[in-house]
Amino acid sequence: MDKITINRLQEMKGREKIAMITAYDALTAKIFDKNVDMILVGDSLNMSFGGHGETIGISVDEMIYHARAVRRGMQRAYLVVDMPFGSCATKKMALKNCIKVYEKTGCDAVKIEGGKEIAKTVRALVDAGICVVAHVGLRPQNSRAEGGYKVKGRDESAAKSILEDALALEDAGASFVVLEGVISEVAADITKKLSVPTIGIGAGTGTDGQVLVWSDAFGFFREFEPKFVKRYMEGADLLENAVKSYASEVKSGAFPSEEFEYAR
Repeated sequence: MDKITINRLQEMKGREKIAMITAYDALTAKIFDKNVDMILVGDSLNMSFGGHGETIGISVDEMIYHARAVRRGMQRAYLVVDMPFGSCATKKMALKNCIKVYEKTGCDAVKIEGGKEIAKTVRALVDAGICVVAHVGLRPQNSRAEGGYKVKGRDESAAKSILEDALALEDAGASFVVLEGVISEVAADITKKLSVPTIGIGAGTGTDGQVLVWSDAFGFFREFEPKFVKRYMEGADLLENAVKSYASEVKSGAFPSEEFEYAR
């Protein structure tokens, strides 16, 4: 199958929904690559696989390591890499770190959390030839400052602020806008007013596409389950049962049987 490009994705707006999912290694990326349009190496790996309680704390080099692994497992999907907390605090830092990620991972775009206040940074990145995915609404990297994860757009003022953020970032050159934890009707309205595709996560059906963290969607992360996550399988239960069977057979001597041995 042909490589999915930015042009193809932008042409899908209003015509075909965009399917996006996270991946953090070559093994899962190879499985997902055939079935989705976009793969995100999200800083969510700090929680799902790093064992931390928040996305804050992962480094640029750690993101690069995982993104390079994901790239090796991909042939078709469009690859986006999260820029971790603090890596784009200034325009100078953003250019340095995003160029490093772009060069070392072979990604198609970087994703940056922030509103209208980072518009000049986004413009500088775009002018440097880097494709940017903006991320507005609920921003996990702001969780400490906001005292947790808060749904956005509950009143007119909040909804207007998110729209202003999205429009400013589109005007700065962002190629996509992720809307996270946004009231559904607000996300749908923003989607209609933007010319670039929106990707929703906890933002209802009115966006141009959807993204989920794969360990949430497939039931491997069990610490908590956000309201917006649909579980397509109970992966942790399946894996735990398989491991129990393996350990039981090893202890009983049932494995390895003659079928799994080498003979002269």
